[in-house]
Amino acid sequence: MSKKTRHEEHEEHADESWLLPYSDLMTLLVALFLVMYAMSATDAKKFEEMSQAFSSALNGGTGILDQRAASPTESQLDQGKHEKMDNVVAPNTGESEIAKLRKQEQEDLEKLKKQFDQYIEKNGLTDLLSTKLNQSQLMITISDNALFASGEADVKNESRQLAKSISSMLQQFPDYNVLVQGHTDNVPISNSSYSSNWDLSVDRALHFMKILLLNPNLDPVKFSPIGYGEYHPIADNSTAAGRAKNRRVEVSILRKYTESADTTSVAPPAQ
Repeated sequence: MSKKTRHEEHEEHADESWLLPYSDLMTLLVALFLVMYAMSATDAKKFEEMSQAFSSALNGGTGILDQRAASPTESQLDQGKHEKMDNVVAPNTGESEIAKLRKQEQEDLEKLKKQFDQYIEKNGLTDLLSTKLNQSQLMITISDNALFASGEADVKNESRQLAKSISSMLQQFPDYNVLVQGHTDNVPISNSSYSSNWDLSVDRALHFMKILLLNPNLDPVKFSPIGYGEYHPIADNSTAAGRAKNRRVEVSILRKYTESADTTSVAPPAQ
């Protein structure tokens, strides 16, 4: 009986069923190496990245989720250099496009200024209206005498045509934001309608803007009324002539592409 038992144990050791999974594993490894070889022949960069990934996984290194925390490989450093170069080129391209838009905007505003100046000269309004084009805006300055009676904000009937003419010229360039700004002198006001120059300046800007917006071709979203009261004078309030200059309404067509980095900032009132 003992011999028979030893013989059965010997037959169990002779079992070669383990060769099947071993052969499958070898087949998979051969296929893997063939794929890696094909990748190395077509794209050396991808081959290197895959090689690094396998090396990391097999050697107990960082996995895919931890790859960002690992030290960068040579290929990753090379890729970073290319990305930095792309970042340098992209802004230059953007600036080129912005420069073209800025040039077109300059031409548009110069054209609009010329139309305003011709209108002012043709209608003999040189003492009441003026225009100024600077780095932030095209500004049309209108004396209060051309629009309002003293201490009032309702636009005079004979001045409504002036507002309509301005609105007709503005409709040629409807994409610009427009500020309508009211200003006064420093003489205190206190009547039944207004208790301060703040109130008067705001109301004058609002009333004039409403007449501009009677033109259906203008977008109200682009317009804003602002009242500065007496606090942004352009002349000396100690003289009658200076106070007359300070009482004004300014219509500012704001540039979209300014020289500064912040192109969305509202242009300050001209001093």
